[in-house]
Amino acid sequence: MFQLFAAVSAFGAAACGGSSNTGTGPTGPTGSGFKVNPCSVGGTLQLAVAQAARVDCSNGGTTVTVAGNGASYLIVPEFPTDQAQNTPVTYSLAAGEAAAAARAPAASLGLPGAPSTTERLRPANLRQQSFDAAMRSRAARMVSSGAFQRASAQYRASFSRTVAPPPVGSTRSFRVLSSIQNNNYQWKTVGAQLVYAGANVLLYIDTLAPAGGFTASQLQQFGQYFDGTLYPIDTTDFGQPSDVDNNGHVIMLMSPVVNGLSPSAQCSTQGFVAGFFDQEDFAGPTDPNSNQGEIFYSIVPDPNGTASCVHTVSDVEFDIPATFLHELQHLINFSQHVIVHNGPAETGWLDEGLSIIAEEAGAVHYEQKCPPPSCRTDPSQIFPDSAESFVQGFLYDSYQYALLPDTASVTLHSDSDNGFSWRGGDWLLMRYLGDQTNNAVFRKLEDTYATGVANIEAAMGTPFPTLFSDFGLALYTDSLPGLPRNTAPAVDRFVTRNMPQLWARLYVTSGPSADVPYPAPVRLFSITADTSSSLMSPGTTAYYRLDTPQTAATVTIQFSAPGAHALPTALHPQLAIFRLPPGQ
Repeated sequence: MFQLFAAVSAFGAAACGGSSNTGTGPTGPTGSGFKVNPCSVGGTLQLAVAQAARVDCSNGGTTVTVAGNGASYLIVPEFPTDQAQNTPVTYSLAAGEAAAAARAPAASLGLPGAPSTTERLRPANLRQQSFDAAMRSRAARMVSSGAFQRASAQYRASFSRTVAPPPVGSTRSFRVLSSIQNNNYQWKTVGAQLVYAGANVLLYIDTLAPAGGFTASQLQQFGQYFDGTLYPIDTTDFGQPSDVDNNGHVIMLMSPVVNGLSPSAQCSTQGFVAGFFDQEDFAGPTDPNSNQGEIFYSIVPDPNGTASCVHTVSDVEFDIPATFLHELQHLINFSQHVIVHNGPAETGWLDEGLSIIAEEAGAVHYEQKCPPPSCRTDPSQIFPDSAESFVQGFLYDSYQYALLPDTASVTLHSDSDNGFSWRGGDWLLMRYLGDQTNNAVFRKLEDTYATGVANIEAAMGTPFPTLFSDFGLALYTDSLPGLPRNTAPAVDRFVTRNMPQLWARLYVTSGPSADVPYPAPVRLFSITADTSSSLMSPGTTAYYRLDTPQTAATVTIQFSAPGAHALPTALHPQLAIFRLPPGQ
């Protein structure tokens, strides 16, 4: 069973805010002289304590001058674009005159005690990731070929029609994807019985489901849970899906064919496909493998492992709800962009970030339903036990992104790239945007034909570089150690999550480990006169600290390509700058 701990002990945010530690930074030849070539800020940038600014260097500029006299700054170089190759870019960040940044040992952060032996990290579910990647890549090809244009026109023509759902106990056949090996997509025809019909969800069970599965009463409870709790969670945030079959419902089909997508020998090492939606179901009646409806496919309980991996009833009850929320967002997103608006599918990185938000919404539901200390094995837990299966999509992944934020692009990766970091980064970006809009942005991102950065800009009404500047700062400036959380401006903070608190607890409960080596994953490098080169991918950030000398009225920073040349305008190079309070 693949899960992430829920027993995250609560403790004061001030004890675990962004660390004042610095990394070792790049080394190489030094030299303090370089030509002043202002970016968007001419003269001296004057910032009050805890004030932020964005310095745009896409004008061919390479320098910005800040006030000195002992002031300390967080400097975040960024490439906020989705219009570039996803390859590292060489850059240099240096200061004409700077003091050495102070360092504080991790022990000074006042972290909580020893980890619980019952808490653990989530293993990688690479099987689900690679399957989803293949499905979305195939869907993109189908969209490009025009495979959904006729279905889109038919949907708009029959929008107001309604068809009553069939009676409970009736059966029908479905075409279920059974293999995608070597891009050879194959389907099987299965018969399934309708066992539950709610207001939103029709639950079907394959007539050949293995023995030892749900009882009749368990199926009713399962159907009610998806119909009355999970479906409204997604549609509240993201809006309704299309309704190409005019039945007013999403179908949930549980079949051992889905179990068979994952070889049993690999389940313990690579994970398994728990569920999915098949974009081909929107292709219309001319496609022999299209079921012509909104359908979520999932595994069935298989306690004897007859189809593949062993899955008990409790395993399915734990794994499928979060998968349903994740895949239903994908279904809503695809149906709105492609079927309702007759546009392209959403870019993979944005679509995936929204689906992780959907998983998180399951945790939020139980957090609101069970405020501390209720519904917790240990009353000090941050998350109630019932939120456990929904937490796994964002906590570990977001730590991995924050640990190496200059390597995992949040705007250029897609489901074709396995791994955790970029998914964690995209959830963080979506969480930040949601926090700035009370989650209203999510529906706007769905109900459109726009994609990627252009979609975000239209939904937020703000240029993406500005949003990315504040987002990049918020990863560090939210919950500065020893200070009230509202020390930083509201645009430079999260609202619903205290990420430093969660990351620090993850560090404690994981050992520490090679995966989680620091209590605060966002590490700062010192800015000095060193003009050695570093690497940063488009769509990422890096984190530096500048401590100015008491004797210098100003300090000039150079952000440039090698040889002090301007960085390419297409990268939208910029610096997000935040003046740190004394003692940080």
